[in-house]
Amino acid sequence: MTIQQAAKSVATALPTRRLGRTDMEITRAGFGAWAIGGADWAASWGAQDDRDSIAAIRHAVERGINWIDTAAVYGLGHSEEVVREALAAIPADDRPYVFTKCGLVWDEKERQATPRRVGAAASIRREVEASLKTPRRRAHRSLSNALARR
Repeated sequence: MTIQQAAKSVATALPTRRLGRTDMEITRAGFGAWAIGGADWAASWGAQDDRDSIAAIRHAVERGINWIDTAAVYGLGHSEEVVREALAAIPADDRPYVFTKCGLVWDEKERQATPRRVGAAASIRREVEASLKTPRRRAHRSLSNALARR
């Protein structure tokens, strides 16, 4: 028996709830990916080992967590890259939802500058499109379809 098989055999089913008016059933607890953004940006929690972050994400998914909270601003894109790498080895149908946020834009030249709040529609659209290019995500299909209808 592999470690992954053993982990799945001891995993317990976590309670889920419907997310708003969607058809998504999500676990009450998720995986927050702010800290895995690493160091060298204004709101950093400090340096992180990407291998440990990937292992933590995979462990959470193996235990039943079915969603990850991230944002492009976490590590100025690094968090989304780590999430993508962690999920790449997981079959598409077994991957958790990945929810990202937007509205915070950083200065490419000054990583330590506090990100600016930008709620303009054009900025939100750019951020969503950029995030769609980073990790492959189930939840984004719905968001992308919604944007296409507008």
